[in-house]
Parts: sequence; structure tokens; C-alpha cells
Amino acid sequence: MNAWAVAALVLLAVPAPACLWVAARGSAVHRLVGASLLSSVTGAVFLLLPQAYDRSSYQDLALVLGVLAPAGALVFTRFVSGRHHETHGSATDT
Repeated sequence: MNAWAVAALVLLAVPAPACLWVAARGSAVHRLVGASLLSSVTGAVFLLLPQAYDRSSYQDLALVLGVLAPAGALVFTRFVSGRHHETHGSATDT
């Protein structure tokens, strides 16, 4: 086990459970912050693992997560915010 693997293990052992705890409790804003921070920690782990195992193809996981994590935050915000958008009919409808 080298230093890169130890760093990835530390990220999985310390901040990841804290992010999960925040994402599971509290208001919608706190859950969103926990989920966003967890995706950042996971992205960092996915950047450390290719260095640890000398496999550059594993970096693609970090790239995909970096692109999809903000979209997931937007989806979370849209569906959990509790706001219901109504569609209004046109003026010609009776």
C-alpha cells in the first residue's frame, strides 16, 4: 500500500461518513450540501486511486462524476424543494 492509497482510504474513512450523515439528516439545504460535498470527496478519491494503482483509465470516473455531480444537485434541488410549478392555460381556454 503506497501513500496514494492511504490518502484515498483516509478520505473514505473520515469525511465520507460525515457527508453521509449530513446528507441523511436535517433540512433540504443541509442534505444538498452533504450530497454535494460527498460528490467532491468521491471525485478526489477517484483521482487518487489511479495514482495508487498506476492505471490512468480510472481517471475517467472522476471526469464523469465531475460532470454529473452538478446536474444531480440541480435535480435534487428541483424535486426536493417542495415547490410545485403549475402550468397556466392560454387566455382562449374557457
